[in-house]
Amino acid sequence: MVLLRHIPFLKAVFAHSISAFGGPQGHMGMMMKTFCENRRDVTKEELLEYNSFCQLLPGASSTQVLTLIGYKRGGVPLAVLTLLIWILPACILMGIFSFYVQKTQTQIFTFIPPMAVGFLLFAAIKGLRIAITNTITYAIMTVTTIATYLLFTMPWIFPVLIVLGGFVTNLSDKRIPEKGMAPKKIKWWNIWLFAIIFIAAGITSEMARKNNWPNRRPINLFENTYRFGSLVFGGGQVLIPIMYEQFVARPQSPKLIQRNPNVISIDKDDFYNGAGIIRAIPGPVFSIASFAGGLAMKDMGWPYQVLGCLIGTVAIFLPSALLVLFFFPIWHNLKRYVVVYRAMEGINAVVVGIMFAASFYMMKDVSLIGFDTINFMNIGVIAATTLLLLFTRLAAPVIVLICLLLGWVF
Repeated sequence: MVLLRHIPFLKAVFAHSISAFGGPQGHMGMMMKTFCENRRDVTKEELLEYNSFCQLLPGASSTQVLTLIGYKRGGVPLAVLTLLIWILPACILMGIFSFYVQKTQTQIFTFIPPMAVGFLLFAAIKGLRIAITNTITYAIMTVTTIATYLLFTMPWIFPVLIVLGGFVTNLSDKRIPEKGMAPKKIKWWNIWLFAIIFIAAGITSEMARKNNWPNRRPINLFENTYRFGSLVFGGGQVLIPIMYEQFVARPQSPKLIQRNPNVISIDKDDFYNGAGIIRAIPGPVFSIASFAGGLAMKDMGWPYQVLGCLIGTVAIFLPSALLVLFFFPIWHNLKRYVVVYRAMEGINAVVVGIMFAASFYMMKDVSLIGFDTINFMNIGVIAATTLLLLFTRLAAPVIVLICLLLGWVF
């Protein structure tokens, strides 16, 4: 019965799940509009802190941020419900696409990329107003923006810059923690469960491979996907090439085929189609694992293909949830110490710089130069999206719908 009072929040999460385009960077702007400005579930400062914290962890960062919003409102039960409502629409769609792999007409999504840039610019501008308050934070933001833009495809750049930003602001002794911060109880079962599953999956998968167990493919698929969810930093743009190497490129090796003829293999063109589709639907980019899981089991019949979609969904998101729910109470408790409290100033400045760099980087994929109609329309969509978010209370899903209608018309 307690969860009934959270139904409006869960409805907002569902609306977000079917309208959040643009990957983890674009999702940040939409969350800020929906859960900070329109609903006030969290403050902008809290959302920025959640995003900073999740950049330090492997896994799906935007999924982890949204899970923390649910955790703040209603503890672990609401966090789990929030996670499920957020991931299921995209995972179900990608699972269905694995049955009908083909080129998808995406004219309706023409203006979604520039819209996503607008959402990200909005989040960066809001973050700038909150986190950039003095000369050192301006300097950190500027250096981060340049470094991230130049090294955007390197997943290590995000945690490295965050650590450096926290170190720089510790050189000052001006900020001290507020008194009376109540410590959070640490739930150790989360990290134990994460570790037990990781070790058990690895051992079982290797035993299945060495002994050539019949129907061992689901075991291998779970281990591969759980490992990706446990170790990938940098979001979906890093996950996709890693999955390509594991499921498409690696199985073509003659030595591997000779040693392991039953290795999981996905057709290159099918995988490319999935990588294109995932950018045209709302929700987490990590849901491509549902698509890859279905393709990995496609030749075994539809029941196994459904199982593959389910394995891909559970294995890719479970590590993210276990890690964020274990480490966040530790992070909260550590903030009582001066060194961590001061670090937050630099970490938040780094995150703002990353958002600005991501905005500029995403613009590379949007046609802006030239005198054609589409270029002027893209510039107009970026500007209009940013201004509508900054100066109106128009809901994020309404802006998404407008951009979809523009793509359909033009």
